[in-house]
Amino acid sequence: MFRRVYLDNSASTAADPAVVAAMLPYFSEFYGNASSIHFQGQKARAAIDKARHQVAELINARPNEVIFTSGGTESNNLAIRGLVEANEKYGKHIITSAFEHSAVKNVCEDLEARGYSVTRLPVYSNGVVRAEDLRNAITDETILITVMMANNEIGTIQPVEEIGRIVRGLREAGRKIWFHTDAIQAAGKVSIDVEAIGCDLLSISAHKIYAPKGSGALYVRRGTRLHAQNIGGRQERGLRAGTEPVANIVAIGEASSIARSELSTVGSNLQAMRDRFESRVCEAIPDIVVNGLGAERVPNVSNISFDGVEGEGLLINLDMHGVAVSTGSACSSGSIEPSRVIKALGRDDSLARGAIRFSFGKFNTDDDVDHVLEVLPAAVENLRKLNPARSSTAGK
Repeated sequence: MFRRVYLDNSASTAADPAVVAAMLPYFSEFYGNASSIHFQGQKARAAIDKARHQVAELINARPNEVIFTSGGTESNNLAIRGLVEANEKYGKHIITSAFEHSAVKNVCEDLEARGYSVTRLPVYSNGVVRAEDLRNAITDETILITVMMANNEIGTIQPVEEIGRIVRGLREAGRKIWFHTDAIQAAGKVSIDVEAIGCDLLSISAHKIYAPKGSGALYVRRGTRLHAQNIGGRQERGLRAGTEPVANIVAIGEASSIARSELSTVGSNLQAMRDRFESRVCEAIPDIVVNGLGAERVPNVSNISFDGVEGEGLLINLDMHGVAVSTGSACSSGSIEPSRVIKALGRDDSLARGAIRFSFGKFNTDDDVDHVLEVLPAAVENLRKLNPARSSTAGK
């Protein structure tokens, strides 16, 4: 029997059946507009309020600090554009990292084209930025720091609490400066406490935490001014106009509640699965690099560079054997360029082109891992034999 194993959970997760069940009444029974004052509308409003509390509990925020969006990209856009547009009188300099997700990277590039200056912090071989570099990059014009909590390709966790302390210190000295973190790959994988981090803005996405695609959330610390990016009605405190998709909001709320209750158990299981997988791969396949190894990582991501192998070829080969993986961010699929994240670590083109992301999820089993371990070594060996450059140097 042909077996399929899905190890691309960083790209998107399956919806938890409990999440789907929570959504269903808001399609066919309580389908009113949450802005209406009749019974149906108030049932919808109550469901949104509950979801807001559930998301807030996941990240230790106040419910009125949670804004619902259509997903992670919109959350990042509202955070970055909204902050600098509302506060540009205080400065036009942004600090970010060299390996942010495109939903942050491309927004910063667009703002740069509009006259803002952007500093990109270097990423070192362990896949982590340094707070010292951040301190040195801050100028009198710095208005926003946006550094992700966990990298989407290699899973390394960034020093967000240290960054938050730096920003708080500057603010206590009278500076107008804010801190945003993209926590889309961290939410549901590791504990998030916005008070401990000290961030002003934090983005999450539903379909990374076992809810359907189409909803996200942005934490906005009380007192933080944003310029709305969707102009229309007064939904979401006037920051995100548009009739609320109640079922999708219910989904991210329920998924957040489940993620909070399962965090310790699921995290431990995923890390054990990931670590066993990496150990076996290192034993079975020579000339590989585990990217981010040695740094703190989210428990479900393993990014491995296979020297002498084109990542796209290995991805296709594994898919033919029923194994779904990624060569990097799903948002970069179709690109033939080496992974810019792996290049940012200082890796050469061969290792950057040969990088594969294996991302585990709570519905994966040890049998899934065993199946991948059965097919992966042969797939790598066969592709290496087809690589003329590698073949000519074999044995030297």
